[in-house]
Amino acid sequence: MMLKMADQLTKRGAIVVFNTAEESLFQIKLVAERLNLQHGFHAGQETSVPDLLEFCDALRNKRGNKNKPFFLIVDSLQTLNDGKYANGGGGRAKDKRCLAMITDYCKEHYCNAVVIGQVNKSGQMAGSNVLKHMVDAMMTLSVEEKDPDLRGCRVLQMVKNRFGGAGGTFFLELGKRGFKEVARVSAA
Repeated sequence: MMLKMADQLTKRGAIVVFNTAEESLFQIKLVAERLNLQHGFHAGQETSVPDLLEFCDALRNKRGNKNKPFFLIVDSLQTLNDGKYANGGGGRAKDKRCLAMITDYCKEHYCNAVVIGQVNKSGQMAGSNVLKHMVDAMMTLSVEEKDPDLRGCRVLQMVKNRFGGAGGTFFLELGKRGFKEVARVSAA
């Protein structure tokens, strides 16, 4: 879903960095080819937030890029390192520091970040609830297992939205070319 979004944002003139430490760049290339993505976003595998933001600066500051919208997509927060400890440790506090570095960067440079967070075995967000309060919007993506008519669909829910409505639920079917909406439930 985020690769499709990166492709569409680039198509509309934005500069997009898709940074992943969850997948190899070869895996990203295979998915991009399968989805027929064609608009040339930047892909990377940086785990150091300071180095990632330095790369973002260099990209933003290239001639002709100053006034273009900029998006940083990170997969995932828990794979990042803020550089505070030599071994990359720091537990939950590390996740907060990394997210703070990214959100501070976005505020300073008027750009956007989409940060994917991991979930634990029970399906809940991994990490501290403080992370929810550090972002403007939070969505979850899960798989429908109960309703026989929608079983296997991805369930996209808007949990928090500082700028608009929350509580909406979208049921998405995953096909060879990406997601297609099959049902929608609005919050009352």
